[in-house]
Amino acid sequence: MTVFERAELEASPLADLHAIASQVGLEGFRRLRKADLIAAIVTETGSGTAEPSSAEADEQEPAPSTRTRRRRPSRSRRSREESDGAEEESTPAKDSSQPRASSPAKASSPAKASSPAKASSPAKASSSAKAGARAESGEAASETARIAAGVVEVLGNGSAFLRVDPPEPSDDDVYISAAQVRRCELVSGDRVTGPVRTPRRSERYPSLVRIDTINGASADTVSDGGRYDELAVDWPRERLALGAQDPTLEAIEWLTPLGHGSRAVIVGAAHAGKTETLRRVLESLHAREDLELSLVLLASRPEEIAQWREAPLAPVAALTFAASAEQQEQALERALDAARRVAARGGNALVAIDSLDGVSPHAARKALAAARNLREGGSLTVIALAKEPYGGETTVIALDATLALTGRQPTLDLAQSATLKPELLVGEDGAEAITKARLAAVEAA
Repeated sequence: MTVFERAELEASPLADLHAIASQVGLEGFRRLRKADLIAAIVTETGSGTAEPSSAEADEQEPAPSTRTRRRRPSRSRRSREESDGAEEESTPAKDSSQPRASSPAKASSPAKASSPAKASSPAKASSSAKAGARAESGEAASETARIAAGVVEVLGNGSAFLRVDPPEPSDDDVYISAAQVRRCELVSGDRVTGPVRTPRRSERYPSLVRIDTINGASADTVSDGGRYDELAVDWPRERLALGAQDPTLEAIEWLTPLGHGSRAVIVGAAHAGKTETLRRVLESLHAREDLELSLVLLASRPEEIAQWREAPLAPVAALTFAASAEQQEQALERALDAARRVAARGGNALVAIDSLDGVSPHAARKALAAARNLREGGSLTVIALAKEPYGGETTVIALDATLALTGRQPTLDLAQSATLKPELLVGEDGAEAITKARLAAVEAA
């Protein structure tokens, strides 16, 4: 009878464990949770009794204390249990996730499995077991010999891929389980390294065994980092260069400058061009590889959502005005939470919101407050549209509806716009030029 190491069993998906249990003739195995199933296989085959690893223990639920019942389930119950087991291990088809393992129904039947009565002598069995253990050890070593490095792309089902040639998918990409994504709090854009095992059975992609580093730092260090709200912050000091030929964007870049960690709102009356200005800002920043962009659409018209989805930066959340305020706020918080993790790990994130008028004033202020330039980390920049400022912004970009409707450029209302401590972004001479321009705008008004 084959000897199975507990560590190997713990690393196997549930479908593989079902196949093994079927081979060794273990009855009622489909009713067992993973921890109980591993223990039953170890007991049945007389394998090693090493304690499970702490990482795996974190993922398992507490094992029930009741004894496993040996009564054979009815046909209808077996069908339901097989369906449940398949659903637990299933993942989306094609490129979105790792293909599911072979079905237990295709594994060898219990009649073909080795019977204890027909087993060879204890000496021969011991020799065979040692040889099998050495072979399995060698296979495990060869499986995890390669170290992969790439950029994480989190999927909708919670799992992820490590893109080795980002941003395009390739056959060399590595699958990351949903459990690893949750444990290490991975977000799209994280740069990750770790050992890889080769695909098993019908799996299409290799899988990441563990995560060693995240954005150049130890995964353990990143996971033990302090809370985002408790990290030291500073004023924005690095200007976001828009580099556009558009007169309004050029005026924003130099007269109301934005920086990494800015808390900015674009305000103005209806038809002032707020959405179009935000679209142009995002288009100018989309090509930057050092900035993780995300767009949230709240209380939008369906036509506006369709138009945004055709743009280079598709929204991570898009809700129409028919969605409840609670749904709007939850979608906004999810996007901001992902951006906070990017900033806490040393990256630069930017969340654009169209618009804050779709949520309560408290939720709007909370969203703006998430923006900050971390002194010993990265930054989170928030650029949101609103009818008027909420207070606490570092940059207010006011647009003039009259200028926009008459086609005059730039549409920036400089008298109502401002940036706190602009000298940190454009220098003392630039700050003095902004002051002179504002004085001239006020006198002209």
